[in-house]
Amino acid sequence: MISIKELLKKNNIRAHRYKKKGNIVIVEDDTKKYVIKKRNHNKEIYNYLDNRNFDYYPSIIDSNDDYDMYPYIEDIDIPKEQKIADLIPFVALLHAKTTYHKSIDESDYKQLYEDISNNIIYLKDYYNDLITLIEEKILFSPSENLLANNISLIFERIDYCENQKDKWYKSISNHNKIRVAVVHNNLSIDHFLQNDKKYLISWDKAKIDLPIFDLYRLYLNNYKDVDFNQMLKLYEKNYPLKEEEKMLLVILISMPQKLEMNYSNYQNCIAIKNEIKRLLSSRELEKVINSLKV
Repeated sequence: MISIKELLKKNNIRAHRYKKKGNIVIVEDDTKKYVIKKRNHNKEIYNYLDNRNFDYYPSIIDSNDDYDMYPYIEDIDIPKEQKIADLIPFVALLHAKTTYHKSIDESDYKQLYEDISNNIIYLKDYYNDLITLIEEKILFSPSENLLANNISLIFERIDYCENQKDKWYKSISNHNKIRVAVVHNNLSIDHFLQNDKKYLISWDKAKIDLPIFDLYRLYLNNYKDVDFNQMLKLYEKNYPLKEEEKMLLVILISMPQKLEMNYSNYQNCIAIKNEIKRLLSSRELEKVINSLKV
């Protein structure tokens, strides 16, 4: 807090209200609001965005060794469906403006293949052990019963990913270049603000990587709120996916998440229902992605 006060004093800001929200502090003086957060931005990413004429992020007012200070941006209240429709072309613009083709060798994509393979093995063992423990019981709790009734879907999705990962690996094995871009890496509609212009906030995890990781993260964060079939079609109009990118995206969205069963029955049931809904939607998204023209 001392570092924050020093930063405010340096900029002649007399704060009379502090509000902590997640990992940020919102500071208010007589006329304005400011956002202060732990210093964690990637200067090279910001420089590259500027170089590519993508300046849709809040500019830093000032910094010290510990914190960055930004202007507070008041978001316009619009329906989630409209907000995602505005966000998708914006994300496609980010990827289009920052894309380049990176030379690769086998080790670049082999690590990703091994990570996916190891995750599949882990999930298969985890759910086999979990369902075995449940089936040994005489009486099931509501959450255990819900999981047992839907375990076949989880295993079906794991098997699908196991089969598709080898096809993806084979398809990319003869490539010596891949398409990369700046990925925000923490996309959600909560990180997209609209006021005098459009802004993406929370760039702490931004990096150069495969553009589909932004789509995957946005899907995980907001699949309950929006129609991702339409989202993908809209993205495709602005930034067409390559065949190997489509294959990897399908694998990522189809991969089951690990369901922890150590909360209350109510919380467990909600988590299971959400994951089942997501896995069912992944089947539909799989069809949409595969229908996109390369």
